[in-house]
Amino acid sequence: MRKLLLLTTLFCAFITATKAQNVAIKTNIFYWGTVSPNAGVEFKAGRKVSLDMSGAYRPWTLWKQDSRFWLVQPEVRYWLCEPFEGHFLGIHLHGAQYYAYIRDMIYDGYLAGCGLAYGYAWILSPHWNLEAVIGFGYARLWYREGPDLPCEKCFGNGAADYIGPTKLSISISYVF
Repeated sequence: MRKLLLLTTLFCAFITATKAQNVAIKTNIFYWGTVSPNAGVEFKAGRKVSLDMSGAYRPWTLWKQDSRFWLVQPEVRYWLCEPFEGHFLGIHLHGAQYYAYIRDMIYDGYLAGCGLAYGYAWILSPHWNLEAVIGFGYARLWYREGPDLPCEKCFGNGAADYIGPTKLSISISYVF
């Protein structure tokens, strides 16, 4: 958790050193489809490199078999043309805390991992872009699991490894 906080702080420090015309703010349409507020910021870090920091937060449940979470996902992107335009390859990290209710079991835990991504950004106008990204990678999950009962003794600790899709996004971004 401390490493994630340090990474976020360093990322924000770099943002303040960038020029305004090299920064984009964005939101992932898929997260809004699950009623999860989210935002991201990306800034140009070199001729073909950009750094992206995205996050989502869902503090509520809408129905019984639902989840609450927060998620942060920093990414380094290498653009095949130039930043904010065309194809890119990325390396991302992800960290999250979640509380999920699945098939009469409660899972309360954390996840951390990394992955590789491919994406494409379409220029819609001088300031607006549409971006599609898919990523695959690894995540380690640590959790407490137990039945949907008010029984603290019924909970046990668990862990799992996940390999598969780790990022899926269609984002609208505004480039300054």
